[in-house]
Amino acid sequence: SRVPLLTRKGAPASSNSYTIHHEETYMTQEEDWDRDLLLDPAWEKQQRKTFTAWCNSHLRKAGTQIENIEEDFRNGLKLMLLLEVISGERLPKPDKGKMRFHKIANVNKALDFICSKGVKLVSIGAEEIVDGNVKMTLGMIWTIILRFAIQDISVEETSAKEGLLLWCQRKTAPYRNVNVQNFHISWKDGLALCALIHRHRPDLIDYSKLRKDDPIGNLNTAFEVAEKFLDIPKMLDAEDIVNTPKPDEKAIMTYVSCFYHAFAGAEQAETAANRICKVLAVNQENEKLMEEYEKLASELLEWIRRTIPWLENRVAEQTMRAMQQKLEDFRDYRRVHKPPRVQEKCQLEINFNTLQTKLRLSNRPAFMPSEGKMVSDIANAWKGLEQVEKGYEEWLLTEIRRLERLDHLAEKFKQKCAMHEAWTAGKEDLLSQKDYESASLMEIRALMRKHEAFESDLAAHQDRVEQIAAIAQELNELDYHDAATVNTRCQGICDQWDNLGTLTQKRRDALERVEKLWETIDQLYLEFAKRAAPFNNWMDGAMEDLQDMFIVHSIEEIQSLITAHDQFKATLPEADKERMATLGIHNEILKIAQTYGIKLSGINPYTNLTPQDISTKWDTVKHLVPLRDQMLQEEVARQQANERLRRQFAAQANIIGPWIQTKMEEISHVSVDIAGSLEEQMNSLKQYEQNIINYKSNIDKLEGDHQLIQESLIFDNKHTNYTMEHIRVGWEQLLTTIARTINEVENQILTRDAKGISQEQLNEFRASFNHFDRKRNGMMDPDDFRACLISMGYDLGEVEFARIMTLVDPNNTGVVTFQAFIDFMTRETAETDTAEQVMASFKILASDKNYITVEELRRELPPEQAEYCISRMTRFVGPNSPTDALDYISFSSALYGESDL
Repeated sequence: SRVPLLTRKGAPASSNSYTIHHEETYMTQEEDWDRDLLLDPAWEKQQRKTFTAWCNSHLRKAGTQIENIEEDFRNGLKLMLLLEVISGERLPKPDKGKMRFHKIANVNKALDFICSKGVKLVSIGAEEIVDGNVKMTLGMIWTIILRFAIQDISVEETSAKEGLLLWCQRKTAPYRNVNVQNFHISWKDGLALCALIHRHRPDLIDYSKLRKDDPIGNLNTAFEVAEKFLDIPKMLDAEDIVNTPKPDEKAIMTYVSCFYHAFAGAEQAETAANRICKVLAVNQENEKLMEEYEKLASELLEWIRRTIPWLENRVAEQTMRAMQQKLEDFRDYRRVHKPPRVQEKCQLEINFNTLQTKLRLSNRPAFMPSEGKMVSDIANAWKGLEQVEKGYEEWLLTEIRRLERLDHLAEKFKQKCAMHEAWTAGKEDLLSQKDYESASLMEIRALMRKHEAFESDLAAHQDRVEQIAAIAQELNELDYHDAATVNTRCQGICDQWDNLGTLTQKRRDALERVEKLWETIDQLYLEFAKRAAPFNNWMDGAMEDLQDMFIVHSIEEIQSLITAHDQFKATLPEADKERMATLGIHNEILKIAQTYGIKLSGINPYTNLTPQDISTKWDTVKHLVPLRDQMLQEEVARQQANERLRRQFAAQANIIGPWIQTKMEEISHVSVDIAGSLEEQMNSLKQYEQNIINYKSNIDKLEGDHQLIQESLIFDNKHTNYTMEHIRVGWEQLLTTIARTINEVENQILTRDAKGISQEQLNEFRASFNHFDRKRNGMMDPDDFRACLISMGYDLGEVEFARIMTLVDPNNTGVVTFQAFIDFMTRETAETDTAEQVMASFKILASDKNYITVEELRRELPPEQAEYCISRMTRFVGPNSPTDALDYISFSSALYGESDL
C-alpha cells in the first residue's frame, strides 16, 4: 500500500492507518484512533459488526446485504449500490467485468463520488479496498458514515461529533446514573442508551427498574427494543462492550447516530414547539403590558376625574381660619398627592412607547388603548387639571385677601359702633326732658347754652355715623357672612341718629321760646363749654385715630402711616396750648368766684365736661402716642421681614427659573448633539438625569420660602417675574422631558438589538437625520425628510413618498421623529417571526393536518402555553374532524393581524 500522510499533528504516519480530511471539519477526535501501527483487535471486531450492520440497514432497502465487510466490497458493486441508497443519487454505470482493473474502476467511481461530497480521502486507494485491506475498508466505511449519517448533526453551531454529544447530554440529563462525557466508556453500562429511548418513547422501557450493576442486561434491553420498535439493527454485542476497557468510539458513534435520526421527527416537533412557545410568550408579555397600561391609565384618569370637582369647588368659607385650611389642603395636594401622579403620567407614556416598540419589533399590530385612554386623552385631561388647579389657587388667595379685608372692616365697624353707642347712651332721654319749664332764668340760659354745646357735639359726630354706614355698605358689597347683624346694628344707629336730630330740633325750639325771658348768662361758663367741647371732640378723634386698626402690604404703605402719625405728633404742642387755654377759663371762673365770694355749685350749667375730664383724656392721648409709635414700628419690622422674604424668594427663583429653561433647551438638543454609542448616550443621559434630580433640593427650599410668603399673606413680588407655579410647571416638564429622552434612547437600543443594526449604521442614520433636522429639535419636516431620502439614494414619486409618510407618521402629526426614521430605515431588513412561520410550526406538531387537537397541544407545549392556545383557538370545522379539533391557521393569522385573541 502507498505511504499515508500524517494522520494528525504530531502523529507518525502508519502503513496500516488511514486519514480523512474534509473541506469542513465534521468531527474533533478525543483520542487519536489512528495512532498505533495496528488497529486494536477489540476495536476492529466492534467496527466490523457495527459497520456491517449499518451498511445492511441501508442495503436491504435494495434487496441485498453483505456478510464480510472487507470481502463483499472488493469488486465495488455493492459499495456503489450502498452510496446510491444512502445519497438518493445515481452513480456512473459500473464495469461488469471481473478482472482486477474492473474492480479498481468501480471502487474508484465510489471514491470519486465520496470526494464530490466535499470529503478528501487521504491514504485510501482503490487498490487497498480491492485487495481486502481491513483497516482501509473500515476507514472508508467510517468516512461514508461520517459524511452521510453524522456530518449534518449540529447543536448550537458545534461540530458534528460535539453536536451529537451535546444532543445526548441534553436528552439524558434528567436521568440518574447517566453522565455522558464521551463515545466510549460513558455507554458501557447501557443506561445512557436506555435513557435515550425512554426520553423519546417512555412506553418502551421502564427505566425505574434498570440497575447500574447489570450492564449486559441494560445493553441487550436497549438493542432489542431499538431493533423491534425503532427499526435500528443490532450493531454491537453487549459482552464486547462490557469486556472492553474502552469501547470503540466510531462504533458507538455510528450506533448512537441511528438514534438521533430515528428521533429526528421528535426533534423537529420540539423545535416547532419552541418556536410557538416563543411567539406565545411575546404575545403574553405584550398583553400583560397592555393590561398594565389600561389599569394605570384608568387609575390616573379616575384620580383626575375625582380631583377636578374638588378644584372646581369655589364655595368660599365664611372665616379666615377655614379658608387658610383650604389653602393648606391645596399645599398638601401639590406637595404630597400630585407628585406621584406626575411620575405615573410620565411612566405611562414611557410604558406606552416601549410597548409600541416591542409590538413593532415583534411584527405585531400597534396597541390601541380603550376609548378615552389614549396618551393624548390623558394629556388633555392633565392639561384640564392644571388649568383648574391654577384657577383654584388664584381664587383661594383672592378669597383670603377678601376675608382679611372683611375681618378688618368688621372689627373697625364694631369699634366705631361701640364708641358711638357709648356717646349716644341716654341722649334721647336727656333731649326729651322738660326741665326748662321749672328752671330759673339762669338755669334756662344755662340749658340753652348747654343745648348749643350739644348741637355742636352732635354735628361733630355726624362723620362717625357716616363712616359706620360706609363700612356697613362695604361689608355688604364684600359679602360678609354676618352682614345681617351688621345691617341691623347699622340701621339701629341710623334710626337713633335721625331721632336724635328730631329731638334736638324740638328742644332747641322750646329753649328758644323761653330764651327771650332770660337775659343773664355766665359768659365764662359758656366760653369754657364752647372751647372744651371741640377740644374734647378733637381728643376723642385723636384717641380714635391712635387706636384705629390698619392693614398694609408694603413698606411704602406703612411709611405713609408713620408720616401721618408724625404730622399728628407735630400738632400736640398747639393742642396743649388749647388745653391750657381751656383750663385757664375754668381757673378764671374759680378766681372770679374767689375774688367776688361767689359760691359755686361745682357744676357748669353749659356742659358736662369738667377740667378733670379734659386732663384725663389728655393723659390718655399722651399715653396712646408712644403705643401707636410702637405698633407702627412693629409693622415696619413685619413689612421689612416680608420684603426680605420677597427678595430671598426672588434671588432663588431668578436662578432656578433660567436654570430649568437652560436644561430644557439642552435636553431638546441632547439627542441631536450627543455623540458616541447608544450605551454611552444612555450613561450620559442617566448622569444628566441624576444631576437634575440632585437639583431637587433647590426646588424644595424654594417651596419652603414660598410657604413662608403665603403664610405671611404676601401677594406680590416686584423682584421677580417667576412665580412658584411657573417653577413647579417647569420642573415637572423638565423631569418628564429627561425621562422621555432616556426612553427614546432605550427604544433605540431595543430597535438596534432586535433588528441587528451596528453602531456604525446607527451613527450613519443619526448623522443623516441631524443634517436634515434643520430646526435642531429632534424632528424633521416632510420636506426635510424627502430631501434626506433623496440624499440616501431613494427615487421618490409623490405616491411613493405619501406611502412612506403613512409609515413614519401614522398619526399625521406633520413631523418625522428619529425613532420613526430608524424604524423605516431598518424595516426591510428586520428578521422577525411571521404568521407563516408559526403556522408551519403548528403543522409539524399536528402531523401535517390542517387542525390540531387539544391532546396534541397539551402533549407538545408547556402547560401555560397550551392552555393559552386552547382558550383562544376557534373550533375547526371540517369533514371527519374530531370534536376537539382546533383551527391553528386563523389563530396564527390573528397573532399578527388586527383581531383580538
